[in-house]
Amino acid sequence: MILELVAAVLAAPLAPQTVLTINPSHRIVEGVASDGRTIWVSSVLDRTIIACRRACRPLAVLPKGLHPFAIAWDESRQRLWVAAACPPGVRGIAACQRGALLALDRRGRIRARLAPASGPFQPGDIAASAGGVFASDSQNGAVYRLVGRDLAPLVGPGVGKSGQGMALDPTGKRLIVADYARGFAAVDLATGARTLLPRQDGKPLRGVDGLVRCGSTYYGIYNGAAPGALLSIAVSQRSLVFTEPFGDLSLHDPTQIALAGNRLLVVADSGWASLDKPGFKRTEGATVIAIPLSHDCKPRFAR
Repeated sequence: MILELVAAVLAAPLAPQTVLTINPSHRIVEGVASDGRTIWVSSVLDRTIIACRRACRPLAVLPKGLHPFAIAWDESRQRLWVAAACPPGVRGIAACQRGALLALDRRGRIRARLAPASGPFQPGDIAASAGGVFASDSQNGAVYRLVGRDLAPLVGPGVGKSGQGMALDPTGKRLIVADYARGFAAVDLATGARTLLPRQDGKPLRGVDGLVRCGSTYYGIYNGAAPGALLSIAVSQRSLVFTEPFGDLSLHDPTQIALAGNRLLVVADSGWASLDKPGFKRTEGATVIAIPLSHDCKPRFAR
């Protein structure tokens, strides 16, 4: 049975807190999203979206062959967007050429199934807001923008290598994109111009998976090495500066992140680190950790 949420699931504690634990039968948990009342997570191998309030329940099972990776709640459209993919090389997934971007309503019904006009498509991450809906491709680095009911390329395949988290900048004119292998870039939405954003030492910031923005601060999940970490990232026109503002808060096997009011929700213990261990049987489930933020989007917890 999926464990219940703690009673204070949507309160604002002064310390990082585990607010949700998923039954270990869900071996790989990837995405997290919230509308402030419900927390949704994606269970990759069994193709399930789980909805949690006081308790958790399956909301939807994706069509055969599609597996949910990142998810994002879109308040303006009242849709839960799902990066549904079938990438090669993942135990438990039958590889295929084309995944889909799915839009689910609150009841879990699929209201849209979208893909680019042609070519392979393996969406791994999503950004959704009043400013637009974007999907990144984890296999070829492409980034797509929803235009009407079409996914138009914003960054073409092969320009990057492994598209991950994205977030609009405060002006709504640039999309900040984390590429797992090649680092961060800013994409001008009007012209499509792509500007690389090296970190403070001039090197690319690699290994960042999920990404959100709160105010002018971006928060990213680093899982390029163990243990993982939550990064705070300040972006300028042509570079970025990152820190680890949460000190010794290390994260085991983290993946995605969501902003829920004045809290960050982070998936930890996702299961990816143990997926390929022979004979491994999961006994403890993935967790969602809540990290409180102040009104100006700074960390707000007692050390």
